[in-house]
Amino acid sequence: MATGLFFAPSPMIKLFRPVLLLCCLTLAACGFHLRGPRPLPFASIYLAMDPYADFTAALTRQIKTSGSTQVVSKVEDAEVQLQVTRNDQQKDILTLNSSGTVREYKLKRRFAYRLTGKDGHEVTPLSEIQITRDVSFNDSQALAKEQEELLLYRDMDADLLQQLMRRLAATRL
Repeated sequence: MATGLFFAPSPMIKLFRPVLLLCCLTLAACGFHLRGPRPLPFASIYLAMDPYADFTAALTRQIKTSGSTQVVSKVEDAEVQLQVTRNDQQKDILTLNSSGTVREYKLKRRFAYRLTGKDGHEVTPLSEIQITRDVSFNDSQALAKEQEELLLYRDMDADLLQQLMRRLAATRL
């Protein structure tokens, strides 16, 4: 028979419960809340990008969820136009081992853009976002490393998208 498994709460635990409840209520009343999407300072935007690219679709989704900004299909209907001058990714050799085979790569993601107003004036001058990641390479794990590279590029795209949205939200018209 196990007699010590179930016991009545001690007076210390009875005193601890109201203190814990008071701490929870104080924390809830402090005004803490999760950061939500920041609204963009313009009502409509035209994306001068490849409309069928995955990045364009992700950017369109982000803009639509950020507030009242609409992505329009005609330049004439837009308050601002996002002109992309560079949108590429690159893979450079970072290190070699003693036999001359690749040991590490540097993955680069570059995105350059400018934001222009309806009358053609620059709202945001030419700006560039550059993201890099280092990835090791091993010939015996080539398939796994290829998948890792694809995941890193996807992660870099998500990071790029978040940086671009923060920059667009901070734009002054």
